Amino acid sequence: MDTPVPQPVRPPDHERVQWGRVSSLVGGQAAVQLGSFALLIAMNWTAVELGGTRAVTLLMLAATVPRALMLIFGGAVADTLGPRFVLLRTTAARVALLAVGAVVTATTRELWPLVVIALIEGVLLGLAGPASGVLLPMFARGDQLARANSLYAMVLRVAPILGAPAGAFLITVGELWVAMLVGAVTGAVWLGCLLHVTHGFVRPKPEPGVSLVKRSGDGFRLLARHPRLRWMFVAALCLDLAFSWPAEVALPLLVSERGWGVSAVGIVLAAFSVGALGSSAVGAALAHRIPMFVRLVVTGVGLAAGILVMALMPSVLSLTAVAAGVGLLSGLNGPAIVTLYQQSAPEDRMGAAMSTLSLAGIGTAPISIAVFSSLSLVIGVQTTWLVCGAIAFVSPVAAVLALRHPVHAEEPAAAPAPVAASV
Repeated sequence: MDTPVPQPVRPPDHERVQWGRVSSLVGGQAAVQLGSFALLIAMNWTAVELGGTRAVTLLMLAATVPRALMLIFGGAVADTLGPRFVLLRTTAARVALLAVGAVVTATTRELWPLVVIALIEGVLLGLAGPASGVLLPMFARGDQLARANSLYAMVLRVAPILGAPAGAFLITVGELWVAMLVGAVTGAVWLGCLLHVTHGFVRPKPEPGVSLVKRSGDGFRLLARHPRLRWMFVAALCLDLAFSWPAEVALPLLVSERGWGVSAVGIVLAAFSVGALGSSAVGAALAHRIPMFVRLVVTGVGLAAGILVMALMPSVLSLTAVAAGVGLLSGLNGPAIVTLYQQSAPEDRMGAAMSTLSLAGIGTAPISIAVFSSLSLVIGVQTTWLVCGAIAFVSPVAAVLALRHPVHAEEPAAAPAPVAASV
């Protein structure tokens, strides 16, 4: 039933952050991300058992390609229909999908149900991603947004640390359907949090003559019109491009070449995660007291230097120490990029802006792996890793250029009048 509701609640000038809604948002994300990573590990392991490397590749493509493509439309959908409309429906659909998937995988031992589930889930996550990115700027303003983003980043750091072993445990003591059921339950928790977080939101006023297809290009038009957003996009793109291949491909290869043993890979990645988690915690408490230049540019230079130095480390101990330092810097730099991007984007096109920022991360991973893997066959793993470090230095340079341009967040059209919300 359509019922009139008040305007979306935004913090007044004297109340710069609504910690109640932020806490509910972060808590819901903690639950759903934990379940998602556990399910990811369980599905990949099952695919290995069913068809080896080809099965895992097919499953990953089914999950990632639709998600990346739908991010473009997800921003337009969030701006057109509102984050509440999008998030409640996509989250409910995902819960139903995983519940049905639990029943199907409990009764069959084939690959095709996993591929179908991964494909549909990728579409739903791609649609929901930009809408999720719209929420925090509604509840936190000014320098408090940096604290909120750091708190949110902590959840994203903790989820793989806890979710990966949880998925391995579930697949060891049970079967895939158990992990599916856990994913559905944690998704239901997220849905309940969303009902609280988005309470009072209204549907945006329709723009006559503007189709959803046309609005799907808004994110790229924003980059063309706003130099600050454009340079921040370049900063995020170059950093993700430079870091994906070393972390996911080069590290195991380098460890193998030097005869350090596979356990070294886990130790180095754990050190990075612990460092990033620690600095995210510091940011949640003190980010508003640390200048943006330090959080964005100084840490960016340190990250690029750290990536370079990691390739030259002569022992597991020294490599682990540098990885921890890189993680510390990353825990401040990542939320700073997101914060500045959100503060610089027009409010009525926030979904479109967040879709392009998400593409800078999700979309670059396969490109980085393909390009640098090919290059390493010609010039070697270590030299290619150094090339990645050099590319990473573009990020702080782009950040400096972004900071030199004024914020254009004041340019959006006037806020729409209250309308009836169908939820």
